[in-house]
Amino acid sequence: MTDQLEVLLLDDEPIVGKRLKPALAKIGCNVEVFENPRAALDRISEKEFDIVVTDIRMDEIDGIQVLEHVTQKSPRTKVIMITGYAMMSLAREAMGKGAFDFIAKPFQPDDLRKVIASAAKALGSSIDFTAAGIDNA
Repeated sequence: MTDQLEVLLLDDEPIVGKRLKPALAKIGCNVEVFENPRAALDRISEKEFDIVVTDIRMDEIDGIQVLEHVTQKSPRTKVIMITGYAMMSLAREAMGKGAFDFIAKPFQPDDLRKVIASAAKALGSSIDFTAAGIDNA
């Protein structure tokens, strides 16, 4: 087993993946970025990820559907929901369906790294924040 966390990041805004992939790689995550939910679901069917980070609001397939697909295929995978719409009803629905956590845009890369570190800990793994020069307080 590898020490790297396998992370799938799905957001239909290209800038999100561009900003977050290097930030997560810095803390030892192997990140695959997707803008198309259907392509992400295909990849989730092929490979088991430790953590899936998905936007809630997307055209065609939304984050709740992605969450349901992931939890059916791989119950151990932690799903973190992100959204530009701070809608607590959606957050509650996602958490009720098994999401690990929820984060509202706009957020800083460190905010997501901390949630990922928490998910890693729940998986029995750990992320070395000190190696990346990040305060994990």
